[in-house]
Amino acid sequence: MPSPGSARKDVRVPLFTRSHPLAQQKATGETDPTAAPEAATPPEQQAPPEPVAPDERSGDTGSAKSPDGADSDEADASTDPTDTADSAKAVDPADAPDPAKKPASADAVDSADADVPATPAGPVEPAESAAPVAPAEPSESTLPTGSADSTEPADSTDSAHPADSAEAAPSDDEADADDRSDDPSSQLPPRAGWFGWRTRFPLAARVVRVGTSVLAGALLLVALVVPDRLDRMSFQSFLRLPVELIVLAVVLLVLPARARRIAAVVTGAFVGLSTVLKCLDMGFYETLARPFDLVFDWVLLSDAADWMKDSFGHSGEVLAIIGVIVLLIAVLAGSALAMVRLADVLAKHRPMAVRTTLVLGVVWIMCFTLSVQVGGVTLATKGYSQFLSNRVKYVREGLGDADVFKKQLTVDAFAKTPPNQLLTGLRGKDVLFTFIESYGRVALDDPTMAPEMDKTLTAGDARLKAAGFSSRSAWLRSPVTGAGSWLAHSTFLSGLWIKNQQRYRTVTTSTRATLTSYFQKTGAWRTVGIVPGVRKSWPEGKYFGLDNIYDSTHLGYQGPYFSWTPVPDQFSLESFEKLEYGKKNRDPIMAEIILASSHNPWSPIAHTIPWNQLGDGTIFNQIKKEGTNPTEVWKSAKRVRTEYRKAIQYSVDSLTQWVQRYGNKNTVLVFLGDHQPVPTVTGGTADRDVPITIVAHDPKVLDKISSWGWTDGLKPADSAPVLGMDKFRDRFMTAYAK
Repeated sequence: MPSPGSARKDVRVPLFTRSHPLAQQKATGETDPTAAPEAATPPEQQAPPEPVAPDERSGDTGSAKSPDGADSDEADASTDPTDTADSAKAVDPADAPDPAKKPASADAVDSADADVPATPAGPVEPAESAAPVAPAEPSESTLPTGSADSTEPADSTDSAHPADSAEAAPSDDEADADDRSDDPSSQLPPRAGWFGWRTRFPLAARVVRVGTSVLAGALLLVALVVPDRLDRMSFQSFLRLPVELIVLAVVLLVLPARARRIAAVVTGAFVGLSTVLKCLDMGFYETLARPFDLVFDWVLLSDAADWMKDSFGHSGEVLAIIGVIVLLIAVLAGSALAMVRLADVLAKHRPMAVRTTLVLGVVWIMCFTLSVQVGGVTLATKGYSQFLSNRVKYVREGLGDADVFKKQLTVDAFAKTPPNQLLTGLRGKDVLFTFIESYGRVALDDPTMAPEMDKTLTAGDARLKAAGFSSRSAWLRSPVTGAGSWLAHSTFLSGLWIKNQQRYRTVTTSTRATLTSYFQKTGAWRTVGIVPGVRKSWPEGKYFGLDNIYDSTHLGYQGPYFSWTPVPDQFSLESFEKLEYGKKNRDPIMAEIILASSHNPWSPIAHTIPWNQLGDGTIFNQIKKEGTNPTEVWKSAKRVRTEYRKAIQYSVDSLTQWVQRYGNKNTVLVFLGDHQPVPTVTGGTADRDVPITIVAHDPKVLDKISSWGWTDGLKPADSAPVLGMDKFRDRFMTAYAK
């Protein structure tokens, strides 16, 4: 068995000579008063020594300290003084690391330890395989004040300083840091979080970090693939791969750190805005069966607030507005933060992100080329880009629509017709143009409503025939559906297709003549308007050529509102009789009457009562209490349809009863629906047809339209002609020109 000394002949161990001050201190037990305070470490910072295997410290089994901790004379003798001096110069005591810590790199050495001089230990004998390894002695920094002994094991000549070794063989953490060198934020130590919870609960912090990243990606995916119509929303619609998400990943991977952050915030906010626009589209499709118009529809938001107030009270309106504002902020902030989170994840895992993006790109191209579908829905989609493209198209059309409409505005076949040649076939007649709110074709065609409506129309026919009246009916196609009654009214009266608010404002500020203004122009009729739905100033009323306008404050009604409806239809017609129609020795009347009881939300609704009991309308207080609650009705589409049908029945009954009660041989009634109800009632149909009926006591009036092919009675046949609402004015005036 070789002696311990023979195993160390080829090992060069750096030693201080006995003349070195530290060696003298060790021999005499004296301490350097100037070095002691620096070597002292507060008790709370001291760490107990840990036993370290020989191969973990230097890679040389012969570098372990001897059990007695003393420098052997044999080791001293075997050391070349010149080598010792060179080694002493090569190793700076200030650079000696703390043996209680194993630095991963040279940069990891604490600066406080660098100020403490550490004495390299002398060579030690290799231990027998069966002999126990003595634990390492504490370093100077852990010894009591005045101790300068060092237990740092000697290094072999093949091994450099620990810091040098760390530099030569970088750790895995340093390799990851090099991969993320382009992102300064990735080189920072992990944040401790609020109250240091990330440090105290590392597993929970990891779960939250991963969960947040997954949630951010899911939110962005949903924002890109969610449809803008509720009737197109299904589980399969979310199982799609949007090409826009792949493009965003490519952009975020290419950009440098600062530009990536800026791009993430901007694109995230933009995706949030488009999500808000999709939500607006959902609401507009549910009410108007069309998307939100970014050019013309902003004014309708105030109308929506008024509807909320009328339907659910002032508190409901305020809560709805606050909820919308909070939701808007949350969507914008959430989408921006989600995009930033996704950008950070891509930067920290760049190699994997690049590979994943390439794979998804190839998968998308293959699925798009082969038209792969999941549950009837195309897997590879570019729907978000198409959505944005359509919005741009709508905006362009909206901005250019003004010029197109101005050209149409100047075309009027009767503009130069002398007043004495206008509407001569109706001279001496009282002509009443009456709109029934939301009276659409669905009320007559829907199997759940048609039987009850047939009974109402049959009873009305019988009522009118008993009073000597006849009627003819057909269909008109409205420019709107669900809402926007004023657009339909102006289309019918102006002879122009008024499909948006811009056209409405243009026509009502022009000199374009309307059907009602032509009656006024002749001088043969007194023109009046019964508009119970108007509760504010209505400057547009002058455009329609009305001599006198009776809004909700001029009809003498003292009863309650019925949701949006300020005045029940039966009371409005009775007020018209008292204020205008029932006067003696009067001129012929042309009236525009708007019946509003069938306005959304159709709850609660009034019902007809004996006409002599109407009084000032206070009788309707009890009727309203007996009615339905709109918040309960709108929980069920079936109940909504039922209440809608009852509202239409009430309006038709009120009108036919009024004609039976107050009509005479000169009465000519033209009544029609202004538009179809909301998709909740129509079931999402694109049909915009509404019924129109002409009622007259004089047979000659109906004879003039005998060539139109209209159906006898109040109900138009399915095969009855369908005419654009903007075409009615000219056709009517042509028929009654003589």
